Amino acid sequence: MKIIQTLHLNSTYEEVEKLEGFLNDLQEKLSFDNEMYARLMLTVSEAVTNGIVHGNQLDESKKVHVKAETDDTYLYIVTEDDGDGFNPEDVPDPLAEENLLKPSGRGIFLMEEHADETNFSEDGTILTLKFRL
Repeated sequence: MKIIQTLHLNSTYEEVEKLEGFLNDLQEKLSFDNEMYARLMLTVSEAVTNGIVHGNQLDESKKVHVKAETDDTYLYIVTEDDGDGFNPEDVPDPLAEENLLKPSGRGIFLMEEHADETNFSEDGTILTLKFRL
């Protein structure tokens, strides 16, 4: 497994905008199509936003770290926040009737739908998203 690139973000909403350049560079290096780019933009922006808002509580002294790795078959995007962690099993089901009209709470669901695999570790502070190249 080799690390292709990394990105370190402060815990503000504005920092999410840096993902576009990160993903553009990644697309140039790995030559994936625009459909893959769209999947990555959706899932990685959700992962980073969750780290900034829920993990780091918008505390600007904390960072979200993003790392892209590949084994030539898969692309792994690993995000890590400086928060206290959480149990993904405790997140309410966004498809449950009582949650359908809520304005938030779909991030993990969207990541699971668009990545080939999602895996939380280190008490939920590290998320690995796996994509077949």
